[in-house]
Amino acid sequence: MLTYGCLGKYVKKLFGRTDIEDALGRLDRLTQDEVRMAAAQGLKATHEVDDKVQAIEGTVHAVDDKVKTVEGKVQGVDDRVRDVDDKIDLIIDGV
Repeated sequence: MLTYGCLGKYVKKLFGRTDIEDALGRLDRLTQDEVRMAAAQGLKATHEVDDKVQAIEGTVHAVDDKVKTVEGKVQGVDDRVRDVDDKIDLIIDGV
């Protein structure tokens, strides 16, 4: 005698229910593949943003170095102006 579980499978096979189950299984696999692909695209976009941020960081460091160079030159000009001012004070005091 057939048990209820076996009878159910037999009836499903008779009426083609395995096609529906197979289609649902394929749909499930496709959905999982789609989720994986979406995650991979998100990861790729994250890496691209990270690369761009690192490039900008390099540019900022280069600008910072140039600003420091200009700052050093301005300090040198300030020192020279101070020297000239001191010399003028000496000349004025000596007159």
